[in-house]
Amino acid sequence: MNAAGVADRAVATVQAVARHRVAGPAVILAGAAGVGAFVWFADPTTPGGIIPPCPTNALLHINCPGCGASRALYSLMHGDVPAALQYNALVIVAVGLLAAAFVTYALGLWRGRKVRGWQNLRWAPMAVLVLVSVWFVIRNIPVAPFDSLRV
Repeated sequence: MNAAGVADRAVATVQAVARHRVAGPAVILAGAAGVGAFVWFADPTTPGGIIPPCPTNALLHINCPGCGASRALYSLMHGDVPAALQYNALVIVAVGLLAAAFVTYALGLWRGRKVRGWQNLRWAPMAVLVLVSVWFVIRNIPVAPFDSLRV
């Protein structure tokens, strides 16, 4: 292979790496924007809308950890943080953790080396599982002050 062929292959490799560095975060942002647009226009705070009620709540009459999540996202997108906390406080924590995970992922791609974030810690999956489990239990305790966590 001559020098021109090697140079062409090097340029093609650099361009492929650059596309990969942009494509992953772009797909994630597009997906998040799509979900956000759907929740925005579906208005889950209006009864009888196109977003169905939580099946766990409908069948078992208890609040799962995700009950009220779409309403909380809708309220967050409209700047109503107190309403979002009332619908599902765990969603606010989840949005923050997911945003931090996305930033570390995108930075790692753009820098060309791994950036450690909370999701890379060995105890992170167990901490998330414990947090969701505790939220599931305390929001179903029918005694004050926990009864205010029900949706």
